[in-house]
Amino acid sequence: MGHPLDDVVLVLNGNYEPLHVCTVRRAMGLLWQRKAQLVLNGRGYIHTVNARFPIPSVIRLNYIVRRPRPRIRLSRREIFRRDNYTCQYCGKQGPPLTIDHVIPKERGGPTTWTNVVTACPACNHRKGNRTPQEAGMPLRRPPQPPPNYALYRFQHYLQAHEEWRPFLEGW
Repeated sequence: MGHPLDDVVLVLNGNYEPLHVCTVRRAMGLLWQRKAQLVLNGRGYIHTVNARFPIPSVIRLNYIVRRPRPRIRLSRREIFRRDNYTCQYCGKQGPPLTIDHVIPKERGGPTTWTNVVTACPACNHRKGNRTPQEAGMPLRRPPQPPPNYALYRFQHYLQAHEEWRPFLEGW
């Protein structure tokens, strides 16, 4: 385990909307400058010679940051995550996994959320340069963009920071 100042802190907007994650070091700077307030101290204290400071787990900005809702970027990791690391043709889970274009690239199929799925190598090879209908391999679920709510965006942090769950649910 690293230094406590390098751990992560959930940053909430002024209206308690989850914004992003920063380091404890950055969060303590925001608290010290009075730009944020401590919402949850789940980690104890940092002791100096003359004082002790709570190590934040969740902070809230004292103002509202107006910004467009973040979008989840299309990447291999996010496609696997969206499809729960499961082949969308046969249902096999786990590695090795590949990415398959529902409408093949050679036929003008774009690389978009609605045209890529997780596939095991055997199904990807069997489907080849055909559509699922032509190959007789129906999809288990039609591909679509992943949900854009906070619990999905920050879920990979929850194993180590379960105390964040109440702040992520409902956004």
